[in-house]
Amino acid sequence: MNKILQLSKKIFTWSIVAPLITWLLLCGMQLGIKEALGYCYLPIMFAGLIGTVLAAVHHAEVVAHKLGEPFGTLLLTVAITVIEVALILSLMLTGGPETASLARDTVFASVMIILSGIMGLCLLIGGVLYKEQVFQLHGANVALTTLSAIVVLTLILPNYTTTSVGPMYSPSQLTFIALVSLVLYGIFVFVQIIRHRNYFLDTADNDIYTSYDDKHATSIRVEHLPASSNKVIFLSATLLLVCLGAVVLLAKSIAPSIEILVDSVGAPNQLVGVIIASIVLLPEGLAAVHAARKNHFQTSLNLALGSALATIGLTIPAVAILSLMMGWTLLIGIDAKATVLLLLALFINALSLSTGRTNILQGAILLVIFGVYLFTTIIP
Repeated sequence: MNKILQLSKKIFTWSIVAPLITWLLLCGMQLGIKEALGYCYLPIMFAGLIGTVLAAVHHAEVVAHKLGEPFGTLLLTVAITVIEVALILSLMLTGGPETASLARDTVFASVMIILSGIMGLCLLIGGVLYKEQVFQLHGANVALTTLSAIVVLTLILPNYTTTSVGPMYSPSQLTFIALVSLVLYGIFVFVQIIRHRNYFLDTADNDIYTSYDDKHATSIRVEHLPASSNKVIFLSATLLLVCLGAVVLLAKSIAPSIEILVDSVGAPNQLVGVIIASIVLLPEGLAAVHAARKNHFQTSLNLALGSALATIGLTIPAVAILSLMMGWTLLIGIDAKATVLLLLALFINALSLSTGRTNILQGAILLVIFGVYLFTTIIP
């Protein structure tokens, strides 16, 4: 009996119960239980959220063990991004043209949380526990290069085009940029899982080594543990989607309560988007931090940068298609303050990941940038 299957048997019950309770809570909201319990319902929802997030991380690890890197991390990032895109599209269809800036605010918040918050925390934890952590320099360069290109083209360039006045593209420009974003993300996935898969394998894992011949480099994984049974993998993959769906729907359900709380303290409405994005990114964030604690920083990179790429590379084309079909104007360009913070986060990440080794200072700097981002969101 392999260790992963033993682990699954030990916590399989709670990993099923947690999302089930969350779905029951969501159903209870539709039946009016929230109104009956009042403010007591919100802490219960948050408790269900935490349990569901932990269950999602567990199931993602079980599936990742079977698929191997980077397929496991790709599954988690794409699955939650697809669900997040569906949530954004549903909110846009419900809200109409007034939600023209919803996708921009959500994508920007997600990218900043990942680049400064999650990355900073992973670097800091790795530096505290191991002083230095190693990773594949080529993989980090590929991910950061692609992310930088898509970010600039989708969130910054619209402010400087002249066909349409304002932070927006004309219909033809929006169509072209949406296609470019999708193509760039598609090529990145091709490089990640097929062409240069060895770029994204964990160099800190003793089970991975690289052998070279005269022309090619191939990465070989030696498995000491047999893979989990197909039944366990199927159940974990299904429950992973169930957990992610519950997390995203829960974020949508508690959004009105968060808006009331934000308004009560006099904070800008943009803070709501930051909080919702944080909730949606919890499974990936916790999985990335957990990998850093186990000295698998490459896995943390795959999760964090892959999530940022999936968020912007899939969301922008989806909302572009919807806005073009509905004839809405899509506000997509970010303001000057947001541009400075975004470019700073990209620049610091590029410098931090330029040597193939990390340390505690790099994590501290990114967390400071994250703190500045949060502070200037609350006090613009």
